Amino acid sequence: MTTIAVTTWSLEQTAPTDLLPAVAPDGDVRVVRSEVPSPEFSRFLYTSVGGDILWTDLLNWSHARWLEHLERPGVETWVAYDRGTPAGYVELEAQDDGVVEIAHFGLLPAFRGRRIGGHLLSYGTARAWDLADRWAGLAPTKRVWLHTCSKDGEHAMDNYQRRGFKLFDTKVEEEADAAAPGPWPGAFPA
Repeated sequence: MTTIAVTTWSLEQTAPTDLLPAVAPDGDVRVVRSEVPSPEFSRFLYTSVGGDILWTDLLNWSHARWLEHLERPGVETWVAYDRGTPAGYVELEAQDDGVVEIAHFGLLPAFRGRRIGGHLLSYGTARAWDLADRWAGLAPTKRVWLHTCSKDGEHAMDNYQRRGFKLFDTKVEEEADAAAPGPWPGAFPA
């Protein structure tokens, strides 16, 4: 089994004023909250966005595990639509003491490079900062954080930093080298 070195960077914002919003893209791009917990839709987003960049951690989750996750207070999925077609998503996850993680963020391959990512990240980060306004009992957000890695898209780190996220940790670990699974088994040729 071969391994590859994977660098993971953790970034954060510690005040709403840290957010540097991107300009909205041209055209009919809207960001809408997916308010009904749907394991099928969330798994579709996860595999469609991450299938070519080795997002595999959640592929073995059962329907019940997805539903349990999505029904937790403070978990929100915001979806970018380009002319009615899902283009990408950002998933927020409330943690203890006013911390919100941007747990997942990305675009489907066909929508990358069209200025949608900066807009979606800006919108999702703003929703992380006002998350407690939508969830009774959650502490007001004091910190928003995320991580990205060397397997992610080539513009990911630059997008995070242009939105005002600051690096606070870097780790390098060896991982098993694997073929990208694609959005469904066999989607990418071997």
